[in-house]
Parts: sequence; C-alpha cells; structure tokens
Amino acid sequence: MYELNLPKYEIKLGGSREHPLIMDVLRRKFVALTPEEWVRQHFVHFLTAHKNYPSALLANEVELRIGSKRLRADTLLYNKEKMPRMIVEYKAPNIALRQKVFDQISAYNLLLKVDYLVVSNGMEHYCCRMDYENKTYRFLKDIPAYDEL
Repeated sequence: MYELNLPKYEIKLGGSREHPLIMDVLRRKFVALTPEEWVRQHFVHFLTAHKNYPSALLANEVELRIGSKRLRADTLLYNKEKMPRMIVEYKAPNIALRQKVFDQISAYNLLLKVDYLVVSNGMEHYCCRMDYENKTYRFLKDIPAYDEL
C-alpha cells in the first residue's frame, strides 16, 4: 500500500491476495482493503493514539439521510451526549483534495452542523472550525487534540 503522511501503527491484515482485508478498530471487523480504507485506518489510529480521541466516541461509515438520499460519512466524532462534533472525509492518497471534496463534506454538514470538518487523503490533511454565529469557518494549522476541541 501507500506510504502516508501519518504515523505508522501495528496494522492487522487478513483475507487473501485477491481480496485483502484490514481490521477496522472502530467497527471491530475486517473490511475490504482499499486505498481510502488504508487512509481511514491510519487516520483513526492517529486520532486515537496521537490526539487522544476516545475510540468510543468515533464511528466509521455512518449512514446519513437527506430526504430519500442516503449518504455515508466516513468518520464521525460524537460528544459525550452522542451529538456529532466532527466529520472526517477520506480520499485515496492519489486523489487531490479539491473543491469537490469540500463540497461533499459541506453537504454532510448541512444535516449535522458539527463544529469541525476534516478532510484527508493520507498525504494532506485539512481541518476547519465552523463559526455558525458569524456564518464563516476558519482553517486550523493542525488537527486539534481531543482536549483542545
């Protein structure tokens, strides 16, 4: 797989050469190893092991419904009251983080209205803090640690 701009961790792989799998620590099961999933698992590890996000407050592949349309948020961080606080959207390392990616996560946020939006392709990571009172947002220099949220 790809060398990412994220810390390495002890990866659990399974499946076969034709159908490789990677352990999703949040869903507690092996899932198809795709380039996007490679990024997701590394990023979740980064959040939990290096930024101290509680794994109990994170969820992968969360289904969202907007009218009759079904969408899936890659990762959500909830607060202790089980309200969404952050949306994380992943792309494969070879996918540039262009406006279309930000439009996608913004569409999810129309429904959820979280405080933080994060996009990552494993090489680049962007985080912005929403300011609903002033109807704006601010890009942060780094992904905040959990206790800084």
